[in-house]
Amino acid sequence: MDEQKLVFLKTQFVPLLRNLSADAKGKWGVMNAQHMVEHFGDSVKNAAGKLALPLVHEGEHLAKLREFMMSEKPFRENTKNPLLGPDPLPLRQPSMQAAIDRLQKYLDYFFEAFEENPEMTTQNPIFGELDFTGNVQLLHKHAMHHLRQFGLI
Repeated sequence: MDEQKLVFLKTQFVPLLRNLSADAKGKWGVMNAQHMVEHFGDSVKNAAGKLALPLVHEGEHLAKLREFMMSEKPFRENTKNPLLGPDPLPLRQPSMQAAIDRLQKYLDYFFEAFEENPEMTTQNPIFGELDFTGNVQLLHKHAMHHLRQFGLI
């Protein structure tokens, strides 16, 4: 477990997001800042086991994806999520503040769920079954991708 990544997700990620306006555009992609925050919230909800999504890949391809996930290689710009269409999902929260607050609640729940059940695993639709360490690795990699996208790092 990379403690720096854990601390980042617990204490630094959400404050960085508070510097964005809801309609800020990224350097790539079609989501505005609020779309991205809501999208990331769904990722955390999935990591916490509160959002079940079907597994997209199997076998050797899944093994290669997991190897990438555990590496320090970043996601490429414009990486396509096979579960998302070409257009962003409709916004579900009334404001950027509400979307960030909801994301923080999902993060809090994620950490509490694994604290209560350290042996728990959750199914990520792209990378398969993940334990706490795998989920932290993926959430951190995903967070860095979007922070780069919106010029926050």
